[in-house]
Amino acid sequence: MSPLAALLAQRIRDSGPIPVEEFMAQALGHPQYGYYRTRDPLGAAGDFITAPEISQMFGELIGLWCAVVWQSLGEPRRILLAEAGPGRGTLMADALRAAAQLPAFRAAIEPHLLETSPALRACQARRLSDAAPVWHQDLDSLPADAPLLFIANEFFDALPIRQFVRRGGGWRERRVALNGEAFAFADGPAASPEAPPAAEGEIFEHSPAAAAFAARLGRRLAAQGGAALIIDYGHGETAVGETLQAVRRHAYAPVLEAPGEADLTAHVDFAALAAAAAPAQALPLATQGRFLRRLGIELRAERLARARPEQADSIQRACQRLIDAAEMGTLFKVLALTSPSLPLPPGFAPDDA
Repeated sequence: MSPLAALLAQRIRDSGPIPVEEFMAQALGHPQYGYYRTRDPLGAAGDFITAPEISQMFGELIGLWCAVVWQSLGEPRRILLAEAGPGRGTLMADALRAAAQLPAFRAAIEPHLLETSPALRACQARRLSDAAPVWHQDLDSLPADAPLLFIANEFFDALPIRQFVRRGGGWRERRVALNGEAFAFADGPAASPEAPPAAEGEIFEHSPAAAAFAARLGRRLAAQGGAALIIDYGHGETAVGETLQAVRRHAYAPVLEAPGEADLTAHVDFAALAAAAAPAQALPLATQGRFLRRLGIELRAERLARARPEQADSIQRACQRLIDAAEMGTLFKVLALTSPSLPLPPGFAPDDA
């Protein structure tokens, strides 16, 4: 049993079964043994790979998207470009490189990173050594005296969730208990979540942490101006269904088997995020494939392939992986939040190709 598993097991023996939300929070963020506190989880040697690591085109297009939003804000001389869960700093590095095509925009940018992992902060510091980013533990410590461009790619899926199970015509909050020496799910006390209709035994998931973060972000955008891009896998409408999963060494693993040793995530409820973000304006949800196509990823791939003919095949494969419905193109969604008076940004206007 790992050190974190031993701690959680003792906590359950002492006080009884714990909420799924607590188990997930400790598995990912325990100060000493949490998954994100102890490792770089990305790449072939890690547990998973994200869109910025698949191709530079992803971050470049987001950087250019931010440039257009900056222009629609009146080209302020100072703007915060903040990223939550920035991984190795790859997306931010690619976005800043693309931003340099508009020197005035690049000069206006202050890079900020919301990151709690010491291991990943070290990676980001190396990747972004020339950009002088400022690190933060949470959203509330960002400066409040400038407009904000906020990026969150595969961030919300790792925020802890509550789980509820339908039993006997009512809901009970799911707990993590012990079955001998192994962790196991158990029904907890009666609860009253705002859930859609469900059949006996069905699971409903809700993330208070995600809703609270979206609420703070929405208030910030409404007060100081700006826009946010939230890119993640999930569903467009609130629905029942169990999506909590564990990934280890690029394969699915039992959710409760090794807390602190596997990545735990759950599908994002984009409707709940959009509702929580009021008074910011939430634009109609787009699939990642449609969003990137509208930004011109296929043309960018063609040009990049011509410039690097020896890499043409890998460039095209990466493009398809990002946009194809059988890959990341449909499962991943893009939610844009903007200050109320901001014009529709690229990728979301009805007349976008």
